[in-house]
Amino acid sequence: MITAPAMTFREWDGPLTTDLVREPAKFGLGQVPSRLVPDATTKAICGFCSTGCGLKIHLKDGEAINLTPDPDYPVNLGTACPKGWEALTVLDAPDRATMPLLHGQPVDWDTALKYFCEKMREILDKHGPEAAAFLSTGQIMFEEMAFLGALAKFGMGMLHGDGNTRQCMATAVTAYKESFGFDAPPFTYADFEESDVLVFVGANPCIAHPIMWQRVLQNKRNPKIIVIDPRTTETAMAATQHYAIKPKSDLTLLYGIAHLIIREGGLDAAFIRENTNGFEDFEKFVADFTPDRVAEETGISTECLAHFAKTIIAGTPRVSFWWTMGVNQGHQATRTAQAIINLALMTGNIGKPGTGANSITGQCNAMGSRLFSNTTNLLGGHDFKNPRHREKIAAATGIPVERIPDRPSLAYDQIIKAADEGAVKAIWFVATNPSHSWIDQNEMNRILDKLDFLVVQDMYCTTETAKRAHLVLPAAGWGEKEGCFINSERRIGYSPKVCRAPGQALADFHIFRLIAHYWGCEEMFRGWQTPEAVFRVLQRCTEDQPCDITGIEGHAQVRKLGGIQWPAKRMTNDEWRMTNERRLFEDGKFFTPDKRAKFVFDAPVEPPEQRSVEFPLILMTGRGTSAQWHTETRTGKSAVLAKMMPEELMLDLNVDDAKRLGIRDGAEVRVIAKRAELTVKVRLTSCVKPGEVYLPMHDARVNQLTHASFDPHSRQPSYKHSAVRVVAK
Repeated sequence: MITAPAMTFREWDGPLTTDLVREPAKFGLGQVPSRLVPDATTKAICGFCSTGCGLKIHLKDGEAINLTPDPDYPVNLGTACPKGWEALTVLDAPDRATMPLLHGQPVDWDTALKYFCEKMREILDKHGPEAAAFLSTGQIMFEEMAFLGALAKFGMGMLHGDGNTRQCMATAVTAYKESFGFDAPPFTYADFEESDVLVFVGANPCIAHPIMWQRVLQNKRNPKIIVIDPRTTETAMAATQHYAIKPKSDLTLLYGIAHLIIREGGLDAAFIRENTNGFEDFEKFVADFTPDRVAEETGISTECLAHFAKTIIAGTPRVSFWWTMGVNQGHQATRTAQAIINLALMTGNIGKPGTGANSITGQCNAMGSRLFSNTTNLLGGHDFKNPRHREKIAAATGIPVERIPDRPSLAYDQIIKAADEGAVKAIWFVATNPSHSWIDQNEMNRILDKLDFLVVQDMYCTTETAKRAHLVLPAAGWGEKEGCFINSERRIGYSPKVCRAPGQALADFHIFRLIAHYWGCEEMFRGWQTPEAVFRVLQRCTEDQPCDITGIEGHAQVRKLGGIQWPAKRMTNDEWRMTNERRLFEDGKFFTPDKRAKFVFDAPVEPPEQRSVEFPLILMTGRGTSAQWHTETRTGKSAVLAKMMPEELMLDLNVDDAKRLGIRDGAEVRVIAKRAELTVKVRLTSCVKPGEVYLPMHDARVNQLTHASFDPHSRQPSYKHSAVRVVAK
């Protein structure tokens, strides 16, 4: 039995920090009601999406009672989406996890932590470091995720750990690393307002990132907006050009546009010559992507292809390229992202205002996860396999170098496969709900049920994954703890504790501290006592990296300056302080050994699951409304947000297909895949083309249908191309 000194389990967070109250005013959707005018305010960064909006939290007697968007924060400038407005409301849900649950029964923390350590140690001792894994999230602060990754790998001796950011951002990470030499989104949100042409590929910011879309609408340059998407999305409706390609033909389309730019003499030859490698081979490669071939494979006419290419050829000032899940969640996602990067490079649209090959991140701290989760990358974007990197991180953290693994983790899907094969016997999930969100859901849940030990650490005890867990650890949520996020434009933002977590729930940070204590490795983390102390450790880990943040003076400076974009290294004149928004590659120098960006490409291949006589429709999935977030673990708790969501799961079906199938608008139908079937209501629309259907990802049943295929480079799952049939019920 593991024994530990008696400890008092309480909130360890310090007193709330507040600013003097400002007179409340109207912002965005409304204002603070006069009867709730608080006696003080503090500022926070929203904990939903990667936009990273600033919020003013209104306090009374030291507790949050309401919030409004922060008019001074450079990201959102006084606006917020519905999720942000309801960020506090969802903390009061009745199904919050308030005590540890062991096999469904409440236990005290002492019992829970002893059991956790005994089971994990038993599995690791008997089967080795590859027998247990953790799967983290982009929803917790980066100080917390760094602690988790260091504790699991350096302290407890696990080898494998990944995060749910594998579902949304692994493709962008892999593409940027290979093309630019580092995972480095180059843009700033000011580029939304400074572009003459904005190209959105597989992105629907009007719904998925509405505050970013507000920045687009503030563009005074009368920009052309191009959308590449099989669906006529809300963003496509607002575009000046919409290219409704066949699902997953985007790679062919992008190569075809490159072919036309070359043919029309639209290159920035000087930029290519001075700042890139591999263009000659790329030029030869795309010679085969003639307009006739591309038109046949994408469904876009040769005339439209020519118009697209002419819109973005060199000489057009300020073209920016933006992508998100429609690209990242594909079977050939990395090469598609790099095809976008190639267009930016060949036209010289990078490193200047209103330009860039710009990946829009998903979760509030997915960028933090990419740098600091200690999963497939060593802390600070380092390489586990590089001995100099391991020595540097050992010196920065004070952890013995021999405790740092010399190889990275398996990716998420590979961890799940290893669990199915019996090699991984325990998984610790933190703030994520894969029983709902992972592709081919029934297969995922079958595998989870095989585990010897399944731990879920979450705000809520009612998630689909928590219900399967042997042990549930109750965690505080956003607003109930402190730390930093990194948003899509690389901006570090700070969020304070403004509420107390219910019952015995603790901040993830403090749960990790307790586990270190019970495991017996707390001395290894003696310098990790507070989130700000971990922030200091992570600063040392970034020194001399492209993401260097050694010049930041701490949490207080992050708050004072309205967030700080990396890099923010120590300099004599602190140039990074001079502006709130900074883009990368202004000098044309990249992070590769020779400072040149690389053209990367491969031949397109067909998606693994194709239409057939039995399954003649292609199912696409994605965001539903701006009021919904992922598995709705939080947004589903808000009565206000519920009014902005469909009451039932709705399948978008083209009117021509409906006529052929004899299906009326609003009718109940069966959607059938090889893996499962479900009953939904139909919404007849012309927003999807004949042969295609669409379901929002938020419903717990949808991923029973999705076909599990993965990009070979990023290991990201492809949610956008599954074969189904629709049958009238």
